[in-house]
Amino acid sequence: MSDSDRPDRPDRPDRPDRPGGQTGTAPAVEILGRAAVVRPVGEIDIDTAPSLSRALAHALTYVATSRADRIVADCSRVTFCDSSGLNALIAARLQAVEAGTTIGLAHPAPQLQRLLQMTGAAPLFPREDPT
Repeated sequence: MSDSDRPDRPDRPDRPDRPGGQTGTAPAVEILGRAAVVRPVGEIDIDTAPSLSRALAHALTYVATSRADRIVADCSRVTFCDSSGLNALIAARLQAVEAGTTIGLAHPAPQLQRLLQMTGAAPLFPREDPT
């Protein structure tokens, strides 16, 4: 089944009608305690993964400047994640490990949990609660 055949994935051009009205806006980054928290919203796919990558890189600068000691991706508002999103998370994790820190996941939806399990990536991302 192609992307355009799936009822939950409308045609790709500009994708203004994403489920729940989520347009994949750039994830916010904030400092909570000693964690740089990234909060992606909506779908993380080939169109939106670059903004997640930029937000995770921005969070890593907080760690580098000692304003935080770890990164947490709060996935509570993520409705879908494909391999592009997973690649963004894995690439950011590699950068975090090189910088001596971690990226944890908070509140991953069942779909994201299945993706992590199926690909063997689940152990790479400890569960966190950004509070």
